[in-house]
Amino acid sequence: MSERTFLEEITIRSIGVIDQSTLEISKGLTVLTGETGAGKTMILTALNLILGGKADSALVRKGSERLVASGRFSIPQSSEHLFEDALVEDGELIVTRTVSADGKSKATTNGVSATASTLSAVGENLVEVHGQAANQNMTKSSRQRELVDRFGQIDLGAYQSALGSYHDLKDRISVLKKSIAQKDKELSDLREFANAFKKLNPAVSEYADIDVEISRLSSVEEFRLATAQATAAIEDEDAGSLTSIGVARRALDAARSKDPQLEAIYQQLSESFFLLDDAQSALNSYQSKLEADPARLDFLHARKAEINTLIKKFGDSGTHEQELAELTIRFKNSSDAIADLEGGDQRLQELEAELMGHKKNLVAAAKAVSERRIKSAEQLSQLVTSEIQQLSMPHASFVAKVDSIDYSAPKESDFTSHGCDEIGMFIKGHKDAPLVALAKGASGGEMSRVMLALEVVIATTHPIGTYVFDEVDAGVGGKAAIEVGKRLHQLAQHAQVIVVTHLPQVAAWADSHFVVTKNNDGTVSQSDVRNVSGEDRIEEIARMLAGLENSSSAREHATELLSLKV
Repeated sequence: MSERTFLEEITIRSIGVIDQSTLEISKGLTVLTGETGAGKTMILTALNLILGGKADSALVRKGSERLVASGRFSIPQSSEHLFEDALVEDGELIVTRTVSADGKSKATTNGVSATASTLSAVGENLVEVHGQAANQNMTKSSRQRELVDRFGQIDLGAYQSALGSYHDLKDRISVLKKSIAQKDKELSDLREFANAFKKLNPAVSEYADIDVEISRLSSVEEFRLATAQATAAIEDEDAGSLTSIGVARRALDAARSKDPQLEAIYQQLSESFFLLDDAQSALNSYQSKLEADPARLDFLHARKAEINTLIKKFGDSGTHEQELAELTIRFKNSSDAIADLEGGDQRLQELEAELMGHKKNLVAAAKAVSERRIKSAEQLSQLVTSEIQQLSMPHASFVAKVDSIDYSAPKESDFTSHGCDEIGMFIKGHKDAPLVALAKGASGGEMSRVMLALEVVIATTHPIGTYVFDEVDAGVGGKAAIEVGKRLHQLAQHAQVIVVTHLPQVAAWADSHFVVTKNNDGTVSQSDVRNVSGEDRIEEIARMLAGLENSSSAREHATELLSLKV
């Protein structure tokens, strides 16, 4: 777990009912409890904003100009490469999000402006959030494929490389087939362009550089007159700027030590004096280099005309720099294009034979991915089934199913960027029950437990540092609630886990316990988010059990629950 990222601290200001609060989050299992409406979910809302969630002005606390949510994350050196677009300093990443009352949003990472895509990328590598929205997302086939791939640590790199090579060569063949029909004209045009470009050999930025130099050489006299006048205004012995400022400095010199304000004015004059002196030196240097060069000017005009002719003949309608960049790329590819055309039908046959080789490689790579997915899905099914059967679903089975194509006769449309498989997740209520898609066969509470079981299993292989669960205990009670707490505690052995819960059986398993309480006016301030332990924690667990304070029987039950973790 030391090699994983984790959330060290979250700071909230003016979000919903919360005025301001700072929570230092430890590793292991952290639970947030409190009365309904106390603002527990606002803490998760703040975390969602930090990770790039949608900004909503309705979240800004009434009477405040803006909300602020900030998270401080610990990033091990081995994971810093995952955050290329964010600024990680000394193993720490601070992500701050502000949303104004008019809906405008701003984000920074360690004080540097960050885009929404940067926040999203940061979130993907830092935190896995589970709640109602995440459970709904679980019904998507893309999400189910992602979980199977995460568990099996399946790398699509080799397959995607093979797919890219296949399509690149296929596109090249398509272009060649079209070109062969007008081979002679195409060859003539290509050779003419290649020869013209090679002879001129323009640089991409050359046109702009020529314009700048022409402007300078065409205005030598104007520059000379302007600099002479400027120099005179500075250097004139009677009325020059340096002389005047020098007189002013000398006038203040004797008196400045007697008054700090006068000393400050003297220093301002001194700074102006030295700045003018530097400007004088720069002007003299500039003047000494001013020199008319008619021959160079004629050459530049001729060169500019040649570049214009090249662009007009072979380019399009973009800027000069854009056109030169495109023509440069075209020239670099012209040798291969000429070779393809000169080879004609023989070259086409060679490329098509090469394409068959690429297709074999593609099929082999796709098949290897499918085989690994099938193995991963089988193992995942067994392990998740074992987990959910201990979460008050004793007869249920979880099945991750991989449907692959017929690799003996694959179609080109079968090969997507993620492989050739359809992955679905199903649930069986009992041994003889039919397989039902997870989206249709699981209630909200069952879905939460399935998601928890999946994360417990996957956490051993996937390096997400922080898991957040909201409503994981929906529809759960009694013994099942204890098992949910136990599983969350088990997950916390591999990663940091944060849970919002109403169940004392879940809260009892926590390593760190925060209680959120409301003031009489309905707000939540710093002092009302407390990290409880010892007697205070027993009292909170008892309140959750009995719904009232100072219940002796509830305190006994709370003590018994807390002893389960020992």
